Amino acid sequence: MPELAHVSATIHGQVQGVFYRAFTSRLAKSLGLRGYVRNLPRLNAVEVRAEGDKEKLEELVRQLEVGPPESLVENIEVNWSAFTGQFANFEVRH
Repeated sequence: MPELAHVSATIHGQVQGVFYRAFTSRLAKSLGLRGYVRNLPRLNAVEVRAEGDKEKLEELVRQLEVGPPESLVENIEVNWSAFTGQFANFEVRH
């Protein structure tokens, strides 16, 4: 049985206006994860909150460190916590 977890990540760098949210949404959905991605304009960063199988979440984080071709990830802050079941799907928030 898969271990369920919650991950919060804040990605800093050239991550806005480069399809980072669309990249994250496609990836998370393909991994069967639930949660959201949104821009954090004041920080020039992107926030991701996702839940699901911990191995799939670890894959998501590995891909977030790279990002889409147009992006330049400078730093990523990752925090793990217990699964909450609060999300019905994965969405791009504005």
